[in-house]
Amino acid sequence: MHPSQLPLDKLLAQCRWGFSRASGPGGQHRNKVETAATIEHLPSGIRACATEERSQQRNRQVALHRLRLALAVEYQEPQDHNALDESPSHLGASETWRLYCRSGKVRISPENEHFPSLLAEAHQWLSAMDYHLPKTAEFLGTSATQLVKFLAMYPPALVGLNKNLVARGLSPRSC
Repeated sequence: MHPSQLPLDKLLAQCRWGFSRASGPGGQHRNKVETAATIEHLPSGIRACATEERSQQRNRQVALHRLRLALAVEYQEPQDHNALDESPSHLGASETWRLYCRSGKVRISPENEHFPSLLAEAHQWLSAMDYHLPKTAEFLGTSATQLVKFLAMYPPALVGLNKNLVARGLSPRSC
């Protein structure tokens, strides 16, 4: 299972937290208490932080969501190329993907707790299908345009897509 899709307790077991004082506006509470939260996924070294809230608890939640987003885009699992020999209909998009992809459109907010999981799934299938957008989109039950719009909801995901497309001699996409 991709780290961005792990249950909270299993993901946190692979992470290390750090706290510090945040600078900037926010009054004495922000400047005297360690409210800034940084989380690092130890196996990958991917980090995320949040400093904008005065509450350490809220910054922890924001940092964790940002870590899941970063993992979804930056962490690549080793591909099982034998699995690709099976028919795509046998493998299928996840139940979560099907829940948010209705009538060919992926309808989800980037703040939704399932967004990083869907982002990771889209990236996994794009990688597995050698970044062939129409083929991947069809497999996921959407169009290439809708898939690009979904990825553009988190700009680093679109940057990653375009980097991989250009590396394969294909044209970058935009919304």
